[in-house]
Amino acid sequence: MAEQRIRLPHRLTLDERQQLLVTGVAEVVSFDENTVVLTTDMGTLLVAGSQLQLKNLSTEGGQVAVEGKISAMSYEEPRQAGNWLHRLFG
Repeated sequence: MAEQRIRLPHRLTLDERQQLLVTGVAEVVSFDENTVVLTTDMGTLLVAGSQLQLKNLSTEGGQVAVEGKISAMSYEEPRQAGNWLHRLFG
């Protein structure tokens, strides 16, 4: 029997532009001191700033904490499957 993970709903909590708590995270795609890229239930989340560090990562609950100087957050819409002709003409 496959083990089921308990997922928290997607939520962002930002304190003083220095501490970010994100829930509903499926994967940490990449991170460095300037950018953190997370796959969430609501799309790919890009966090930009400086001196960024991952402080907490809970793969079971999908929770990530980021600390540093956060300057921007944005979402990318999920890409459609299939080739470009299929996406263009539906």
